[in-house]
Amino acid sequence: MKTELTLLDRSYELLRYPVKNQHISWQAWDAADEYLIQYVEQNITDLNGLNVHIYNDDFGVLGVWFANHSPIWVSDSFVAHKALALNLELNHLDADSVSAHHSLYQAQKTADVVLIKIPKTLALLEQQLIDLQLCISPKTKIIAAGKANAIQKSTLALFEKHLGITTTSLAKKKSRLIFCQYEGTKKSISPYPTKWKTDTTQFTMNNLANVFSRQQLDIGARVLLAHLPDANHKRIIDLGCGNGVLGLHVLHQSPDAHVIFVDESFMAIASAKMNIEQNMPDKLKQCEFIVSNCLDEYLRTPANDASVDIVLCNPPFHQQNTITDHIALQMFKDSKRILKHGGELRVVGNRHLDYPQTIKRLFGHYKVLASDRKFSILSATKK
Repeated sequence: MKTELTLLDRSYELLRYPVKNQHISWQAWDAADEYLIQYVEQNITDLNGLNVHIYNDDFGVLGVWFANHSPIWVSDSFVAHKALALNLELNHLDADSVSAHHSLYQAQKTADVVLIKIPKTLALLEQQLIDLQLCISPKTKIIAAGKANAIQKSTLALFEKHLGITTTSLAKKKSRLIFCQYEGTKKSISPYPTKWKTDTTQFTMNNLANVFSRQQLDIGARVLLAHLPDANHKRIIDLGCGNGVLGLHVLHQSPDAHVIFVDESFMAIASAKMNIEQNMPDKLKQCEFIVSNCLDEYLRTPANDASVDIVLCNPPFHQQNTITDHIALQMFKDSKRILKHGGELRVVGNRHLDYPQTIKRLFGHYKVLASDRKFSILSATKK
């Protein structure tokens, strides 16, 4: 893995998080990061003393590079927060030099410079542009960066709609910059959270901007909902919970269950909590909500080893824009560790993925509870 970023006569050691699970060909920054850094350093000569805001910095490269300007740094990803902390420490920079916040944070200081990496989810970008209206002025320099093929007309239309006149740079190493001038008069009402009702129970699901399957029930969850385990008087984890639809239905079917909702997205956990509060408020005391990379934060408490009866999991197979199975693998390993003897891991996944063999290697066995042309539900018990 390439770990040293050398640019404009400066060098930093930068790692992706979690380090142990990264492929040798990956690195913690991309050409869009380099393009953005070069433009800022070469065109904004008075950065000292300016309020710099940074959004969607996947692994902390922008936070590290601009740390001496004490930026406000905002990300919805717990993994990104951990990567920022790791890379600040790795480069002997003060952890407090960057003011890191989750995506529900509303900045109070007016930004002089706003740097944005274009996120995978355009709804998240839209929410951030709406939030920016409260902390920018027509004098604010707004510069975004992303892969050229990710900057579509729809991307630019969001900047135009919520901020003002928007232009782009020439492409460089398949990356492009966006420049936007805030008009000062635009005041948008956020369309988030979006809401939809479940088919059978008619629960209303609230989905903040960065929640997976924000507009409807995703098909993997739909398959698993038809095969939920009996969880009465049991401790169950909804791992990678998204809006919490699985855990919510567990509580509906097993009223005495204790459900722990875990996701690496701050907006996902906030949505899951909102959905319990609004649909089954009497069950809130039976719930926990944890923002975490897989089960890392849950496992920080030694007593949580072998403490869970059931783990439900609908694993992602992307980290940011990278297709990967390392997240699912860590989820399965962590699940085995926290399950009681006789406890069950129940997974829904695309049939083309190698989950059956992975689970068999970890647990020694698995069984298929149900399948269709696209998905399988796999079950393994801890012996």
